[in-house]
Amino acid sequence: MSLPNTTAKIPSGAIRVMVVDDSAVVRGFIVRLLEAEPGIDVVATCGNGQMAVQHAARTALDVIILDVEMPVMDGLTAVPKILAVNPSVRIVMASTLTQRNAGVSLEALQNGAADYLPKPTTSGICTNGDFRRELIAKVIALGRSAPRRAIDVPAKPAPRAPQKAAAAIALRAAPPSRPQMLVIGSSTGGPQALMTLLAALPPAVNVPVLIAQHMPATFTAILAQHIARASGRPCAEAVNGTELRAGSIYLAPGDFHMEVARGGTAHIVRLTQSPPENFCRPSVDPLFRSAARLLGGDVCAVMLTGMGSDGLDGTRKLAAAGAPVIAQDETSSVVWGMPGAIANAGLCSAVLPLKDIAFHLASLFGGGRR
Repeated sequence: MSLPNTTAKIPSGAIRVMVVDDSAVVRGFIVRLLEAEPGIDVVATCGNGQMAVQHAARTALDVIILDVEMPVMDGLTAVPKILAVNPSVRIVMASTLTQRNAGVSLEALQNGAADYLPKPTTSGICTNGDFRRELIAKVIALGRSAPRRAIDVPAKPAPRAPQKAAAAIALRAAPPSRPQMLVIGSSTGGPQALMTLLAALPPAVNVPVLIAQHMPATFTAILAQHIARASGRPCAEAVNGTELRAGSIYLAPGDFHMEVARGGTAHIVRLTQSPPENFCRPSVDPLFRSAARLLGGDVCAVMLTGMGSDGLDGTRKLAAAGAPVIAQDETSSVVWGMPGAIANAGLCSAVLPLKDIAFHLASLFGGGRR
């Protein structure tokens, strides 16, 4: 993902954050990282989920960094209780990279959390630059998109920047031919959006479906299981050299870029560990670029919610080849970064609410097309 400029002032007022972690050391370090950033205001801290629910009910908050494993009340239990008393707050689950915590974090996302944050061990948290960069980027992206909730106690103000009027989005015409492949990019809010979209995917979309979701390795295996259950289609982490089959879903494994290539007479998966793009591996760009090289305009691309602009370069290649490109709209996105980047660049043939994308795909892959 392309990260926001973390040295700039936040345009819509200070982002109000609560940090919840049972470790005083971890809690204090996260607070110091956040308060060093202009326009971020840590307004509350606590050590368990029960206290987090109490604070959320009476404090003006935009973002909560919520630990998974805590005494009294854990993070998973706390998520729906927090959202019941403060529906507008964006929750980021912070967990160490274990298989159990990955499963808990994905369950929390299904219960309303906005994103997750891989947390280093206590001994490594002070020296992990990737953790700092990802923490700040997620707080800024989610804080900018969170609806403001008025509470009696005001948050510390930050200078406001002039607001620009939204420009009209120009759409391209979709080609008349039926695509041979569906490629999807997603990031923040992506796991929930993917399961919603793929559960509604019509039988007419009987082609290989390839997904690049920004996610660590431990998480992608569990996400594939969730997608398989939600969609009723075979879904697994992609394996290098696998022949692509119609109706199957292939998820880029964490820490690998996924591309499509020709293997004899078949289309196959190619996994690489070439350098991260837009700070990500997997990145959407390698998948989209390779699809454009392999199939030109005979592929359909969907860009779901996510921060930054990963996938913009690959979408340019697809659009230039004449491929249909669909972006999730701003209202239904958790963060309208990646879909907004391609929509504002005039690369889309449609910009739609999440609930309408599957129906639109039925028209692209279904009747009347050759």
